[in-house]
Amino acid sequence: MTKIKNGESQNIEYKESWRDEYLKWICGFANANGGSIYIGVNDDKEIIGVENSKRLMEDIPNKIVTHLGIVADVNLLHEGELDYIEIIVEPSNIPIAYKGIYHYRSGSTKQELRGTALQQFILKKMGRSWDDVSNDRATLDDIDRKAIDYFLRKGIDAQRIPEDQREASTKEILQSLGLIDDDGLLKNAAILLFGKNPLRFFPSVAFKIGRFGKDEADLMFQDVIEGNIIQMADRVMEVLQAKYLVSPVRFEGMQRYETLEIPKEAMREILYNAIAHKDYTGPDIQMHVYDDHIEVWNEGELPEGYTEETLMGRHSSKPRNRNIANTMFKAGFIDTWGRGYKKIRDGFEAAGIPMPRVQNFCGGVQVTVQRTKFMQMMNVGNNVGKNVGNVSETQLTDRQTKICKLIKEYPHISAKGLSEVLSVVPRTIERDLSELQKEGVIVREGSKTAGHWVLLKQIKD
Repeated sequence: MTKIKNGESQNIEYKESWRDEYLKWICGFANANGGSIYIGVNDDKEIIGVENSKRLMEDIPNKIVTHLGIVADVNLLHEGELDYIEIIVEPSNIPIAYKGIYHYRSGSTKQELRGTALQQFILKKMGRSWDDVSNDRATLDDIDRKAIDYFLRKGIDAQRIPEDQREASTKEILQSLGLIDDDGLLKNAAILLFGKNPLRFFPSVAFKIGRFGKDEADLMFQDVIEGNIIQMADRVMEVLQAKYLVSPVRFEGMQRYETLEIPKEAMREILYNAIAHKDYTGPDIQMHVYDDHIEVWNEGELPEGYTEETLMGRHSSKPRNRNIANTMFKAGFIDTWGRGYKKIRDGFEAAGIPMPRVQNFCGGVQVTVQRTKFMQMMNVGNNVGKNVGNVSETQLTDRQTKICKLIKEYPHISAKGLSEVLSVVPRTIERDLSELQKEGVIVREGSKTAGHWVLLKQIKD
């Protein structure tokens, strides 16, 4: 039996005979990237032919026009004495429905679009994004001028906003950003970016951070950062530095340095991506912090056809939220040339940390960052699975032993506090703390002012 010569494709369907329900497949092709249906061909691509081909050549085009309102190429083909039909569907630039239902071809499956997915699809077909939709419940009174001023400072410093805009009114700034429609209504993006209380309008404008133990069921503590999204990355970074990430202390001569375990600018880029590209009709942004890795997840998958390899190479920027992306660009936070992940890669490579992993996960994008340096400080490696041991190989001075005991009892004690309790000059205490960290006895979690010490090894009495 002769086989059809077309190559493999996710945009081709083979049907042994015609049924009117195949109009759903044609609808799905039209709403996606187009495709072809072959009638009289089985799943093995073997041509088995159709009966009444002349009648079908009249019925099929008429039904496509009547039920879908589009025109498709319907061709009668021959293989020996067998007739089979080819239906070629071009992608439509407007949404197409079959009996009131919108179908969409995704991969090799046909999906019925409903709810949020349908809303996003229709907006995309209209050349708009959800953040471009006008909101008739909000007014200029719902906009926080402090957030506008923050945006202006950042944009002027980044040389993306003229200096003379600093004193412009709130309405003028929003109009210049395209965040007010022709009827004077605020768009969703205006409320998200600069709103006094965006949660009043949208239920998922928050960034949740959790510190976990062995697994997701072992939640140790958490924070929820709310408010406008133009300042959200700053607020998240402050909390991360204070409570979740390690800033090891080192000395070069008499100079003290605290360097965040993950490069700050690269971490900010990850946060900006999550905030700018989130689907704000879905759940909150979530960050899971574990001993050995961090997961940052936001609703909304990568653009169609984009993979981790695409992001790490040269690629075009395809923002989900065009108004939000445009505003964050003018603030100097993101790039419009798709170079964000290059900045992340450069930062991680310079710090000697493995590149984060980026993948579609549970309807969104998840970025996984390995905490390699943190695990080294925790004395993991060859000791994985063992309990924290005694300080046997490290010889501590009496003063260092006292420091460790004080840290065990008072984790938030400062170097100044240790100095006063032990009646030792601060410079000596700083030197002891540096040596104890270098030996893997203690580690500093969080910032110098708001963080705390963690004792990694047991101290013998």
